[in-house]
Amino acid sequence: MRTNDAQMLVLCALADGPLHGYAINAAIEQVSGHRLGPGSLYGALARLEAKQLVRPLEEKGRQRPFCLTPAGRELLEREAHSMARLSGRVFESAVPDEVSYLDQLATTDAARSYKSVMLDALDARPGESALDLGCGPGTDLGTLAKAVSPSGRVIGIDSSQEMVEQARRRTENLPAVEVELGDIHTLPLEDGSIDCARTDRVLQHVADPAQALAEARRVLRPGGRLVMGEPDWDSLTIDYPDLEVSRAYTRHVTDKIVRNGVIGRQLARLALDAGFAVPTVVPITSVFRDAQAADQVLGLQRNTERAVSAGYLPALASQRWLDHLATGPFFAAVTLYVVVAQATP
Repeated sequence: MRTNDAQMLVLCALADGPLHGYAINAAIEQVSGHRLGPGSLYGALARLEAKQLVRPLEEKGRQRPFCLTPAGRELLEREAHSMARLSGRVFESAVPDEVSYLDQLATTDAARSYKSVMLDALDARPGESALDLGCGPGTDLGTLAKAVSPSGRVIGIDSSQEMVEQARRRTENLPAVEVELGDIHTLPLEDGSIDCARTDRVLQHVADPAQALAEARRVLRPGGRLVMGEPDWDSLTIDYPDLEVSRAYTRHVTDKIVRNGVIGRQLARLALDAGFAVPTVVPITSVFRDAQAADQVLGLQRNTERAVSAGYLPALASQRWLDHLATGPFFAAVTLYVVVAQATP
């Protein structure tokens, strides 16, 4: 028996206690987004009663409530455990450490696509100084060093000591690369000392994106280039029959998971406010057809669990959602914006 059966929907609706027919259907609508027709509802109740999975209680006025029998509750729990095991085989449940997550993300097709666009837009040249703001574990420092060599300079700055140590280890054989611990809100660099700079999915997390952009503007020489790649998490779409569940998941990501969830759409305006010209904005939409590949970026199970805890999704609806994503045809998409800004004289 699967969760899209009328009988399983009725069992789920009765999980929290006895209900009569109208209330059962209201609970089903809350979980699934639609009501059962009268024939489907009362036919399911009759079949469940015949299987001794539900039983009627004493009538209250004209309403006859039903409740789960011990056998019905046991079946419901088995089904829930089965679904949890299934989604657990497809989705990561534990939060990966930050270095592992960034390394894993960098190997995805989505990351390769937008990073290539960012590198072309940055147009770092031999002899130039290139700044990687929020360099993480040094994922892109080697690529920048190759672009500015042999006489150029690459500076990576990150606020995490762990990231700085990782980046230094990974670039110790690259003499052009320096990695410093620092806050991109107050950069330890001289005015006008940098030819080109980049931020890669960093501004979505910072406390004050406008201040970070003002600092980038300060350290860039006149005519210097800043290339930013940031997602707009409000653009996240995941195909699911109940549109409201999908929208609730996206709202939770935008509202609670990412500090600056819609920074992608704001970048051009913020850059103009900081004194940049903005000649180019490139939208890059990543499409995922494989649930496990999407999970590497989206953390579907763990963020669904957080959405339930935050009240964005009902628990039963969330398990049906994960079951569907794990077993059905999968489609998700999210848009990242590459914004090219130029420091005006």
